[in-house]
Amino acid sequence: MSQNAFDKAKELLEEIKNFIISNEEELESFRKKFVGSKNIIKPLFSEIKNIPNEQKREFGQFLNQLKQEAESKFNIEKEKIEDQTSSAKSDDIDLTKPADPIRLGARHPISIVNNRIIEIFEKLGFTVAEDREIEDDWHNFTAMNTPEDHPARDMQDTFYLKDSVERLLRTHTSSVQSRVMTSTKPPIRIIAPGRVYRNETISARSHAQFHQVEGLYIDEGVSFADLKQTLLYFAQEMYGKDTKIRLRPSYFPFTEPSAEMDVYWGLNDEIDYRITKGTGWLEILGCGMVDPNVLENCGIDSEKYTGFAFGMGIERQAMLLHRIDDIRAFFENDIRFLEQFKSVF
Repeated sequence: MSQNAFDKAKELLEEIKNFIISNEEELESFRKKFVGSKNIIKPLFSEIKNIPNEQKREFGQFLNQLKQEAESKFNIEKEKIEDQTSSAKSDDIDLTKPADPIRLGARHPISIVNNRIIEIFEKLGFTVAEDREIEDDWHNFTAMNTPEDHPARDMQDTFYLKDSVERLLRTHTSSVQSRVMTSTKPPIRIIAPGRVYRNETISARSHAQFHQVEGLYIDEGVSFADLKQTLLYFAQEMYGKDTKIRLRPSYFPFTEPSAEMDVYWGLNDEIDYRITKGTGWLEILGCGMVDPNVLENCGIDSEKYTGFAFGMGIERQAMLLHRIDDIRAFFENDIRFLEQFKSVF
């Protein structure tokens, strides 16, 4: 064995063991000399070719030990210095200092109005029912008295799933009503809030997705008078005790007779004139007595039970209550718009 190479290796081992590291500068000096890409140990490996064959293994093992000793010491000392630095920084923290203010969020106006509607109808004994947004044709249309050739299907532009004429994005939450009626025996008293989809051009007044709340009450002896009184109570709770309503004849495939309900909005300013077209009356929902065909489709005896249903758009209610003139604002997540509702509960 080359005695000079072996002695040099032993000297380096002693130097590594005795090298004092107390700060980041000394650690960096150690790294460059013993661990870095141009460290002092590397050249010794090239001496192996000059070592007699019977001694090469012993010399190679010693060099590996030398390299491992340097790397181990570097890692240990590095961890010690990092811990000392972290501890020193934590000592500088004033734990009595007030924290940075947390920016408070706000409820979305759709959630505010939706929760308000639910609260009103819960006082009348209605419970919330929710179900899937991807629906089948039967629960969305056929059960609601709109078979394939029914012209009422043209009233709603539908998003069908790719390569399917049976699976679709629900166009109304009436599909929740049909699922409840097929799985629950009367009496039934539910409201069904949720998101719905229609293939419409997006503008200030319409959107391809929006939210609805539909209501359903089925029992023995339910009359149109019950429907009117229920909706009057809702309108006065929602818009004020002095709110007046009127019902106008209309058409929906799943109710007969059907009506649209208006509230008297008034004519106090130019905006009132514009949104009520100068009449003071504003349509807010559709309603009617559940068509006997719908009851029979869902397995309910139409000779024994009657019921009423109603439905309204949540965005429309929010736009009226908060004087919002563009439905797209609800979906843009503009923080400047949303922050306006921090004080609304």
